Amino acid sequence: MKRSFFGYGKTTRAIAKKLGGGCTFYDDNCTEPYVDEHKNNILPSAAFDPEKSDLEILTPSIPPQHPLLKRAKNPISEYDYVLSSESFETSLADKNHGQEGALANAPYRPFTIWISGTNGKTTTTQMLTHLLAHRGAVSGGNIGVPLAELDPTAAIWVLESSSFTLHHTRTASPNIYLLLPITPDHLNWHGTAEAYAADKLKPLLTMREGELALIPKGLKVPKTDAYVVEYDSDLFLCEYFNLDSSRLHYKGAFLQDALLSLAITRVLFDETDYSLLNTFQRDAHRQEEFYDKQNRLWVNDSKATNLDATIQAVKGYADKPIHLILGGDDKGVDLSPLFEVMKPLDLTLYTIGANSEKLLQLSEHYKIDAVESHTLANAIKNISSVLDTKSVALLSPAAASFDQFNSYTHRGETFIALVKNL
Repeated sequence: MKRSFFGYGKTTRAIAKKLGGGCTFYDDNCTEPYVDEHKNNILPSAAFDPEKSDLEILTPSIPPQHPLLKRAKNPISEYDYVLSSESFETSLADKNHGQEGALANAPYRPFTIWISGTNGKTTTTQMLTHLLAHRGAVSGGNIGVPLAELDPTAAIWVLESSSFTLHHTRTASPNIYLLLPITPDHLNWHGTAEAYAADKLKPLLTMREGELALIPKGLKVPKTDAYVVEYDSDLFLCEYFNLDSSRLHYKGAFLQDALLSLAITRVLFDETDYSLLNTFQRDAHRQEEFYDKQNRLWVNDSKATNLDATIQAVKGYADKPIHLILGGDDKGVDLSPLFEVMKPLDLTLYTIGANSEKLLQLSEHYKIDAVESHTLANAIKNISSVLDTKSVALLSPAAASFDQFNSYTHRGETFIALVKNL
């Protein structure tokens, strides 16, 4: 079979490596052909000849309107190729013919749990894997480990699934699908909010009878053979799955992530290990709480680079006065839904970054107190002069960081360092 790989990305390179190298890639960033360390040929995208290709394996981020896709005869996603493609297993069997060991001819048919959503899918994937590790679960997908690098003998694959991957996937199907709440995102890629939502719901089209899908209430759920549970609140999850949220050390969006994880372990194994889940450690820069020398609470939520993430963070601290640092490169998103959430709260806004003027105008319109701070250092200084032990200082920018920082990590680390030096 003549395979072509579209995009010299992490997922496609992992598949090529598993197949032993010597594969052909077409990549937009390639201007001159070259051969990599695994004897793969990397060519400019314009060099692709559909007459010399039987199968085209896609990197997830390749957009639907890309010229390569328009010329491809048999495009296939990472999920389809690894989870439901006979050609991948046949290629591995040929490659490993005569070898000993469990991996030589291992079938790629683990029990799979796919997790998607606009925000929180990484945390929920990690939480659920933490709960199911003793059951042989491993995690991968958008969380950073390509499917071709996952252990094929593992009992359960917990896969963080991006809307890009779901768009391109046609035949692979999860045994359980968990969709977290969604808000319009990546619209320059999907085209419309409706198309984005449709891609998030696409796994239901191939799911079978007896398989479970947990879906936020209010979406246009397509016809499916799966058993669909539509949830709309933490209370619903607790009542439907017989869970006790008071036994969890989480709040806001993280509490719902935790409840959804427990719902799955309840369904699969009738297990609800609250103590184990409470030992889970979240990634840095996600509602990371710490205290300064005066025992005042600061929260580093620098990873909140979009609207919904900040809304969830603000809701999580709505029981106390909030000093919110907001701003950066918001890519033109309508921020009014966030201001609607903030309006009834005891909240003061401290604006930084490229969209500061826009934030100040919205603050005036919604009658929210705002302090123009320009930089993160100024915002921290302004907050420190009024913060007390009964309130919270929250960095949750609802924007990318590249206008003033190298990354959200750089922004978060700078935030922590500046507070510790007060």
